[in-house]
Amino acid sequence: MAGASDRELLERAKTGDAEAFGLLVRRHQKRIFRLAAHLTRSAAEAEDVTQETFVRAYQAVDRFDGRSEPFTWLYRIAVNLSLNHIRSRKTRQSVGNEDDPRLEALLAETRPSLGRDPSRSTDEKRTAEALLAGIDSLSETLRTTLLLVCLDGLSHEEASKILGAPEGTIAWRIHEARRKLKAFLTERGLGGEVE
Repeated sequence: MAGASDRELLERAKTGDAEAFGLLVRRHQKRIFRLAAHLTRSAAEAEDVTQETFVRAYQAVDRFDGRSEPFTWLYRIAVNLSLNHIRSRKTRQSVGNEDDPRLEALLAETRPSLGRDPSRSTDEKRTAEALLAGIDSLSETLRTTLLLVCLDGLSHEEASKILGAPEGTIAWRIHEARRKLKAFLTERGLGGEVE
């Protein structure tokens, strides 16, 4: 069953195969968590969103009509739940960088090792913090689009299906988000190179 496509697993889940749905969860859990963490800026909320995404998907598996790919369907649920979590906060609390799950992920590949210059690691952390602050300064719409396309590597077509916006709008949002991030980083003396 491990070689089955997402669509095949979802069809099996419709017939009551919990193992097939479990495999679908394992395939997409990390990506859904990463997306939710970037959107909510909270590891705890991201865990809640991730769990709720799969609970809702399981409850609605019979209503999946196959017009989109299963991961697109899951992402749309996760995006909607993340945005609902953000909107439902009674007070806007800013999450400190020490608790920010996104900072940990950005720096995971660049941890100091033997022979590595500690000042370089400090510069990388400063740049990562500035980049996250820049992403946080974007509107929900621009931030969500940027994360789907640039972080998760989705195509404009896939992001279009998840967000319910035309591909041209997705392209404009990416352009606008990058422009704003570049200006944000330039203002902070970080060169503003955003790819």
